[in-house]
Amino acid sequence: MSRDRVGRSRRRLRSPNRLNQFALATGAVTVLSLTASGCVVVHGEREVVPAATRAEAARALTDFTTAYNKADKAYDSSLDADRVTGPLADIDGAKLKAGQKNHPAGNLAPSPLKFSDAKFVIPEKAAWPRWFVADTAANKGLPSSRWLLIFTRGSANDMWQVSYLTVLAAADVPKFATDEHGWAQPVTADDAALAVEPEKLSQSYSTYLKAGGDTFAAGTHTSQWRAQRKKVASKPGLARQYIDEPLTSGDYAPVGLRTSDGGALVFFTTHRYEKQTAATGTEIPAPSADVQALTTGEIKQSLTLEFISNQAALDPAKASPGKGVSILGRIEGLTGAKGE
Repeated sequence: MSRDRVGRSRRRLRSPNRLNQFALATGAVTVLSLTASGCVVVHGEREVVPAATRAEAARALTDFTTAYNKADKAYDSSLDADRVTGPLADIDGAKLKAGQKNHPAGNLAPSPLKFSDAKFVIPEKAAWPRWFVADTAANKGLPSSRWLLIFTRGSANDMWQVSYLTVLAAADVPKFATDEHGWAQPVTADDAALAVEPEKLSQSYSTYLKAGGDTFAAGTHTSQWRAQRKKVASKPGLARQYIDEPLTSGDYAPVGLRTSDGGALVFFTTHRYEKQTAATGTEIPAPSADVQALTTGEIKQSLTLEFISNQAALDPAKASPGKGVSILGRIEGLTGAKGE
């Protein structure tokens, strides 16, 4: 988001031994519900209803923005902890942790995030969790960009929280399928009519980054990223190795909306490690202050970086000839590091 996203989640996903037990693999990175007093009344969880009213969605966006700006100004993750979850919480929290360590007095030159021209894509569905998409303009980044935020909550008593964020060119935001009342259509995790079932996208993307294939369309976050990894994997004095892992449970579960062409826009999460190893007689390049703030151990011959990444993918209908899954956007943040 407005701050460089380096990340937290109220669920700690990092396993204590994972950085120590880094199994070297060949493979590199890039570039980012509020309890509402007017909840939809549902008579039983089997009833198909809009996930939120439009007024409720607008209020959730306002409350999230207020909390986000307070946390950013103070570099204090407790100030927006109840407004974020899943991958965004990890990315957001680590950035605030690094900011607090490097700037204990807080952000002395804050630039508050402001949203405008908000459109809400709200699906009708039964049962919990429920979620919706806020499609907005913002005062950050390119003027033509659209910020897509996924708001989710697990019950009528929970706050709306933002789990996913992506920033797309306006032309890349797909047209969603809606009914006569303007409500969108969610896709299920196991929708077999799509090129890749949403619940399998995280694993498929992790596999693709390691081994390639034709599941994903060529682009910045697929073929070009693989080429960049290969280019920097081995340079004089420094080797880089990568592990990509799927992340699919709880608030990291994929969510998707049907598009007008029969495909779907799906948001999903991956978890990755990058290990940098210096050759004997050389040193690891000095990391930035933010990286150092998140690093444990002493950097001698290696540095293992841990990232959380959330992707927005255009998953075409299986019947669409010759179309791979397109990764439209990716927001990634460093969430931990270990020196050895």
